[in-house]
Amino acid sequence: MQESHLLEAFKGTNTKIPLWFMRQAGRYLPEYQALKKNHSLEAMFQTPSLAAEITCMPIDILGVDAAILFADILTLPIAMGFEIRFDNKKGPLINTEFQIEKIKEFNELPYLGETIALINKRLPSHVPLIGFAGSPFTVLTYLIEGGSSVQFTKTLKFIHTEQEMFHRLMKKITQNTISYLQFQKQAGIKAFQLFDSWAEILRPDDYAKWVLPYVQDIFQHIDLPSIYYVRNCHHLLAFMDQSGSDFLSVGHNVNIEDNQILLNSKKGIQGNLYNGLLYADEKQVEAEVNRILTAAQKYKRYIFNLSHGVFPDIKVETLKRIVKQVHDFR
Repeated sequence: MQESHLLEAFKGTNTKIPLWFMRQAGRYLPEYQALKKNHSLEAMFQTPSLAAEITCMPIDILGVDAAILFADILTLPIAMGFEIRFDNKKGPLINTEFQIEKIKEFNELPYLGETIALINKRLPSHVPLIGFAGSPFTVLTYLIEGGSSVQFTKTLKFIHTEQEMFHRLMKKITQNTISYLQFQKQAGIKAFQLFDSWAEILRPDDYAKWVLPYVQDIFQHIDLPSIYYVRNCHHLLAFMDQSGSDFLSVGHNVNIEDNQILLNSKKGIQGNLYNGLLYADEKQVEAEVNRILTAAQKYKRYIFNLSHGVFPDIKVETLKRIVKQVHDFR
């Protein structure tokens, strides 16, 4: 039986460099676009047959080494009782009028468990399914802001004027995130990534106080190969190294060639091709991929990925060429 290059990478025993792409199951695929014409985003998330099909698309089309569950980081707060809807143009729209006493404890999401079971039936034995969750801080920013934000002024004001409530909410979301990931594990995921996209807005000392303890709690409780992702994380690496995850997924503002924190870390490294370069010509992309792969040889454990997600108008052929180049690299 062929072994999983990705799961082997967590042990450092892989003979090929594994790769997957953040947002690989998404809008850049014509097959996904065809489904989207007939189904809302909520329907695709909550219909196991559709979610399973979308999750497996990149395996069949690109040949990546792992599938990542087609869901949203706001799936959990929906299960906690928050009113959230997805607008095709504005993104998630959230009712910000909530009371902590009325937040539900996560129990289970039957449709998600069924989705994971269907995915595992379809995936080749050497391709593992990665589950995921949003970090408590990133999820809470969405709930406070009412959706996506640029300045995060509501969140920053809330932190400084409602510190006790902020920590109560972080604790509540952390407990539910642990239950949510344990549910995914029982359903059949083989690894997980914690997305902490918006932690980038914080100073290192603030991150250490407001984010790190809750992240550590999650990684301590979930016994699976784990990856921690923070976008634009250069200034936070020293504290991220204390997170308890097995791997750190780093953005393009981190130079993995000579970053002393990463070189001295015992963690594996995932990354970090700048997703903006996916628009560049073939030679430029090839040169940058080769530079990253060459630099990654300094690390005992490594997974190739992007600095952030695949954009909706990226050409499928560009990603296919990257997959081949990474797999051919020795």
